[in-house]
Amino acid sequence: MNPQRLVGIVLLLSGLILISIGMNASHLLADLVSNTFTGRFTDLTTWYITGGMAAGLLGFPMLLLGPRRQRSLILLPINPRTGTG
Repeated sequence: MNPQRLVGIVLLLSGLILISIGMNASHLLADLVSNTFTGRFTDLTTWYITGGMAAGLLGFPMLLLGPRRQRSLILLPINPRTGTG
């Protein structure tokens, strides 16, 4: 497996982990109180969810696409008498 796909897998998995941590943190008492009074989650929870989404969005295309294969040139032997292949 090539390195770009491995980085894609790592980013995708870390994104999923960060999203799950953020979603679990959103149900904690501090976040519920913050959401009640301000209508928003705490900064840490927001960073977990946003960072997880960013890592997932970067990792998914890297996993699917990977590096593009370069076409190799087929070198034909040149005939020294005619100068053609």
